[in-house]
Formats: sequence, structure tokens, C-alpha cells
Amino acid sequence: MSLLNEVTTIDLLRHGEPKGGRRYRGQIDDPLSEKGWDEMWYAVSGERPWQQIISSPLRRCSEFAQALSEKMSIPLTRDERLKEVGFGEWEGKTGAEIRSIAPETLARFYHDPIGNRPSGAEPLDQFSYRVNSALDTSLTAHPGKHLLLIAHAGVIRAILTRSLSAPLGSMYRLSISTATISRLQLSNERPLTILFHGRKRL
Repeated sequence: MSLLNEVTTIDLLRHGEPKGGRRYRGQIDDPLSEKGWDEMWYAVSGERPWQQIISSPLRRCSEFAQALSEKMSIPLTRDERLKEVGFGEWEGKTGAEIRSIAPETLARFYHDPIGNRPSGAEPLDQFSYRVNSALDTSLTAHPGKHLLLIAHAGVIRAILTRSLSAPLGSMYRLSISTATISRLQLSNERPLTILFHGRKRL
């Protein structure tokens, strides 16, 4: 295939439900629940076009990535830069727990996630930079291949926001359900383009 026709495809798969249920988990390294494992196997039970798997190192992503890699004999790499955003003092807390301390806190955050970050949280611009640096590394290393990137809601939001050239502060307007797939493509003729978003399986 000539360089002009070379197309790289990236499927973004969010991890399934972790043990402990829904919370602002950030970089806490909880594994998948039994339900989460079932969600992930369902997500990859249709077409399986992937030639390379890239994963966050956190267990809720990497343990399933390892199992899928072994089952399908697909090479796997883990990238530290694909960890979820650090939520600072919110890590491990549920939305209800945060609201019980300060009822307006979450509303302020979602309206302005850059200016209203939790204490100790990773700055959003630094998070976006590290995630998209990891994406660029994968695109450079695997041109013309079909990649599966297994990561977190925040990571997927950062990549989709980049592909849309949208303001970084708008990224939490993208809903990323557990164990759903979004597909992007990149070619010499077209920039990173979203083909679909939020599918439960291919």
C-alpha cells in the first residue's frame, strides 16, 4: 500500500465496571468486577479486526488486555501515559459523597473542569498532553494497522476532544459508558476522524 493510501484505524474501548462500582476512581488501581469482565468480553465478541492492543497499565484495563492478547495472539503494549486523570481529593469518592460535603462542587466542575478542579487533581492540560502523546506514539509505531486501545473514560474523552478540535473544557460533555467502543481513523489525506462512538460491540 502506498503512503498516500495508508489508513490507520484506532478503536477506543473503555474498561468495564470495576469492583466498588461507580465512583471518581482516577488512578486507584481497582480490578474489574465479574460484571465488568462480562461487559468486556461482550464488547469484543463481534468483529475482531485488531493487529495491536495498547492498554493503560491500571488493572481494570490491563488485565483484560492481557487476557484478550493471549486469547487472540495479538501483541500487547502498556503505556503509563494512558492512566486515568488524577482526581486528587476526589479519588475513591462517589458523587453522593462529594455532594454531601459541598453540594455545588460537581456542578461547578462540570461547567468549568479547568477552573474548578478538585484539590490535588492533575491539571487537565497536562493530562490531555500525556494522553495524546501516547496516542501519537502508537500511531507512529503502527502505521496502517488496526489498533485497539483499552483505557478510561477520561482518556477517551481527551482523544475525542482532540479529534474534534474542541475546547479542552468541553470534554466532559462527552458521555463514555463502560465497555463501549469508539472508532477513529487517520490517513495522509484526512486528520484524525471519528467514524462512530459508543457502540456496545462491533
